Amino acid sequence: MSGAGVWVFKNGVMQLENPPAAGRGKALVHVPTNEVVRSAEALERRLAALGWERYYENRTIVQLHKRDGGADLITIPRDFAAFRSTHMYDVVVKNRDHFKVVDA
Repeated sequence: MSGAGVWVFKNGVMQLENPPAAGRGKALVHVPTNEVVRSAEALERRLAALGWERYYENRTIVQLHKRDGGADLITIPRDFAAFRSTHMYDVVVKNRDHFKVVDA
């Protein structure tokens, strides 16, 4: 018997109880306004103001690049429910003074 969690007896039956998830995840914050980014559209608007524009898109992702012709790309999922901390940190690394990742 293995698994993540703790085995306990309840009513004479051994059960696996999973510990609650640590924290609720991460959130991307637009630093100048201190607002949490809550949609792909809102993020794209904020990035457009910083000189990012659409480079490539399909039904699952949107890629943005800098208008000045830099080699950097930011990839974000169209479905914001699929927006993970890896996407957030990608945005932060390429826009250090404008975004940060915080615990939600």
